[in-house]
Amino acid sequence: MTDLEKCMESLIVIFHRYADEDNDGRTLSRKEMKKLVENELPTFLKTQKNPGVVDRIMKDLDQNKDSKVDFEEFMSLITGLSMACEKCYMLHEKKGKK
Repeated sequence: MTDLEKCMESLIVIFHRYADEDNDGRTLSRKEMKKLVENELPTFLKTQKNPGVVDRIMKDLDQNKDSKVDFEEFMSLITGLSMACEKCYMLHEKKGKK
C-alpha cells in the first residue's frame, strides 16, 4: 500500500476501534468520541481552553442530530484539523525560507 492508502486505512481502523466499544460499530457515542479524542488527539486536546471541548465537537459534527457521530461526520473533524495543521505547516515553511 502507498503512504496515503495506509493513512486512509488507519483512519478507518481507528474510527471503528472506538465505535465498536458499545457493540454498535458504526457510530461514535459521546463517550466513545471523548475516548478517541483523549487517546488519539492528546496534543489538540491540551491546546483547548474549553473543558467542554468534546461536547462542542460532538454538537458541531452531529449533522443529523442523532447524538452520535458516523464516519462521514468524523471525517469533517479530521479534514478541519488537517487543514489547520497544513496552514501552520505553510507558515512555518515560509518563516524558514526568510
